[in-house]
Amino acid sequence: MDYNATTPMAPEVIQTVTVAMHEAWGNPSSSYTAGRKAKEIINKARDSLAQMVGGRSQDIIFTSGGTEANNLVIHTALRHFRESQMLAQDGPGEDHKRTVGVAHFVTSSVEHDSIRLPLEHLLKEHIAEATFVPVSKLTGQVEVDDVIAAIRPTTCLVSIMLANNETGIIMPVSELSQRIQILNRTRMATGLPRVLIHTDAAQMIGKGRIDVQDLGVDYLTIVGHKFYAPRIGALYVRGPGDTTPLHPMLFGGGQERNFRPGTENTPMIAGLGKAAELVNKNCEHYEAHMRKVRDYLEEKLEASFGKQRLRLNSQFPGSKRLCNTCNFSVCGLQLKGWLVLSHCKTLLASVGAACHSEKGDRPSSILLSCGIPYEVAQNALRLSMGRDTTKEDVDMVVEDLKQAVAQLEQNSH
Repeated sequence: MDYNATTPMAPEVIQTVTVAMHEAWGNPSSSYTAGRKAKEIINKARDSLAQMVGGRSQDIIFTSGGTEANNLVIHTALRHFRESQMLAQDGPGEDHKRTVGVAHFVTSSVEHDSIRLPLEHLLKEHIAEATFVPVSKLTGQVEVDDVIAAIRPTTCLVSIMLANNETGIIMPVSELSQRIQILNRTRMATGLPRVLIHTDAAQMIGKGRIDVQDLGVDYLTIVGHKFYAPRIGALYVRGPGDTTPLHPMLFGGGQERNFRPGTENTPMIAGLGKAAELVNKNCEHYEAHMRKVRDYLEEKLEASFGKQRLRLNSQFPGSKRLCNTCNFSVCGLQLKGWLVLSHCKTLLASVGAACHSEKGDRPSSILLSCGIPYEVAQNALRLSMGRDTTKEDVDMVVEDLKQAVAQLEQNSH
């Protein structure tokens, strides 16, 4: 019950990877048959990913995963800001002799570490400034007005995740992009740099339709292992290097149009393409199934522990959320999330993001940011459904939780 942390590869994906390992081992940059075969596979995967997010094939850049894609966006925004500042300095007339400011980033207080930590690093090194906009305690969302209010003349990038990995709350990215595009028209007229827009869509893919035209973003991060693909990723860029800046972090053999050099990992890219095909075909079915099982889980939890004792941390009135995510706490002094999990016999789940699982009984900063009281957040568990999770699985998990809670309460007397 921890599919937000990672997913197994789909059988069709494993088969595709295996075939590519056998048959497409040639270097994709080579002109002979084995190389051309590998190149074809990569191009087909790029087409499938583009279709999955509503972009064009040339807008997809393959990366090693979500962390690299997110760092690439931050690196690009910083460099683009510096270049636009230099152009402003060199322009004619006194108006252009601006004092060069430090690049400023806007993000939310509930982002993944692969956004938060690079920005904290830039802050520490005095290379950039950043504003971490808190989410609303009423909606669990970052509010559009708050993000717009945080934008400064030196802002180069706004990065807001599409859906939160712990609460499942879906962020108002489309509305935010529309507001920033209006703002950008004014900024361009006054010589200020354009604010670039990025969303990390790691949790949303395969759980809801994604359309970059509707979202209005410049960049979107794709993470394979969250939708039954291998541990590889991609970055959607709206017209890379042309409409939207993209600066490489690596330099080498010129692959991925020089944006991300290094001999392509053909089998993993083939697997990512196959997983995207499955999403393109079955997304509505996946979403409906996971929502049905998640709703059943929440009903069973309420029936088992009672509405007074159970706090559903991922339910915020009026906010949309992922179809598969249930974050909850059973109230009680001895019922810290990690303790409950350690007394479960079959349940595999998280107390928050998998990358924070070593932090012991400190409650999730994400939940605290959303206004969940400390003692409730300490008891939190995140259960996330997969494509194959059944109501029978839910029954088994709830029984397991009941025995764990009963055991802990008995031990405390």
